[in-house]
Amino acid sequence: MILGRITGSVVSTIHHSIVDGRRLLLAERLDHNGRPTGGYLIALDGIGAGRGETVLILDEGNGARQILDDADAPVRSIVVGIVDEVDLPPA
Repeated sequence: MILGRITGSVVSTIHHSIVDGRRLLLAERLDHNGRPTGGYLIALDGIGAGRGETVLILDEGNGARQILDDADAPVRSIVVGIVDEVDLPPA
């Protein structure tokens, strides 16, 4: 799982049919303290996440295909949760 923040969306006119009716989101990778790490990824929106929200991203193709219930889907990353809070024990 990857912690990320949605920064925008990606629009394509030609894409695989699994993307029809779903959004591709651009997510900035975050560390465990919610700070940007400098990395980005594109993930299929599985839950209706929006810009500025902190999310959990499953970045493993087989798991993403299981969520989509399509063993042949060309998907690696999918947003699976919106994070309300990260609670870390004191260091």
